Amino acid sequence: MAEASRRAQLASRLIDVARPRAAPSGTAPGMTEPAADRAVTVLYQSHYMALVREATLLVGDFATAEDVVQDSFIALHRAWWRVRDTSSALFYLRRSVINKSRSVLRRRAVADRHPLLPEPALPSAEDSALAVVQLSSVRTALRALPVRQREVLVLRYYADLSETQIAAVMGISRGSVKIHAARARDALRAALADSRLLS
Repeated sequence: MAEASRRAQLASRLIDVARPRAAPSGTAPGMTEPAADRAVTVLYQSHYMALVREATLLVGDFATAEDVVQDSFIALHRAWWRVRDTSSALFYLRRSVINKSRSVLRRRAVADRHPLLPEPALPSAEDSALAVVQLSSVRTALRALPVRQREVLVLRYYADLSETQIAAVMGISRGSVKIHAARARDALRAALADSRLLS
């Protein structure tokens, strides 16, 4: 019950953040806002944690994953007037999470090439706790995969999407999904076999 209440409060805060941007001219002001509020709240309460877990596997840390998912919900709320088929809203959310995760990884790659500040001498307690969780050899092997392969595996085995659904979310062909999945599985098998030999 407390968790449901917390999610409702978070959904309400997200809607407040999304609200300042008005629908463009030509749409009926105030007509889509309540519908967007209700629909996004329901989606948030039903899918928020699952999307955060998926994003965590893509970007590597929980806090960034939460930001990615919350930004995706805000974007969906602001553009609700453009959603023609409300049953596809989860599809748009998933695609948004994938795209925003890619953006995070691109920004990280640039930041790694051009660090602005040296690393702090002592990691925070949160960083230390996350480091312990991330020591899992499966997660380490998953993070070592190319981005597309990692996305396919997360959507296939974590989100339990079909190859056709994955192809639609990622904007690639079903054949490409199969190729990425096969290569990713082979790479994971090899990496996990190596880690067992070293331990």
